[in-house]
Amino acid sequence: MSQAHTVRKYDEDLKELNNMLARMGGLAEAQLKTAVEAAVRRDTDLAAQTIENDDLIDELELQIDDMVVKLLALRQPMATDLREIISALKVSAEIERVADCATNIAKRAIRLNEHPSVKGVGSLPRLAEVSQQMVKDVLDAYIEHDVDKALDVWHRDEQLDALHTGLFRELLTYMLEDPRNITPCTHMLFISKNIERIGDHATNIAEMCHFLVHGGPMRESRSRGKLAQRAAAAKDDTGSGA
Repeated sequence: MSQAHTVRKYDEDLKELNNMLARMGGLAEAQLKTAVEAAVRRDTDLAAQTIENDDLIDELELQIDDMVVKLLALRQPMATDLREIISALKVSAEIERVADCATNIAKRAIRLNEHPSVKGVGSLPRLAEVSQQMVKDVLDAYIEHDVDKALDVWHRDEQLDALHTGLFRELLTYMLEDPRNITPCTHMLFISKNIERIGDHATNIAEMCHFLVHGGPMRESRSRGKLAQRAAAAKDDTGSGA
């Protein structure tokens, strides 16, 4: 096999790897959209379908894992090529976590639908829209190697946090007004928290984009409050998987 043919095949493999990441990301975005719609429209069937579709994303992640192993074994990449392959592996894991959050939202939607409608549910679409756009934009940035676009997504997480905090306070008010709101509002709190976590996964992909292009971490740092929030979320992720 000629050197030119070998390089061309390698480039094709890397392109296919990015295509798989894009497909996986698109499915994760759709999962979030349908999960939130299930909660807002009180559509239990749609929530159940969203949960079932998670298997498609898990399968894509396994395919990406297999391709990464193959590329590492056959190509023995170095420098930029190695960063591209390792980054793809990490990004696929972040996308899978986005899908897991969407599945958690769908599960909570089913339980939320068992109770009378509560105030605050109308705020979910805006929260989800920001989160979904972050995922879309950061994946575009990663595939295009656009660090500036990735950094914009990274900063946009503060907007998502503010929306999440606002909804959190609103729901607490409803719970204090009427104890009957406590259970459904608790489900809403978990839904909002999972949407906010998706933003954190988007910022992780943004950081991977920076690493891919520049070979090092971002110089900017998060506030202590944000770091503590992400640490707490990570601890919760190891629990019951709300």
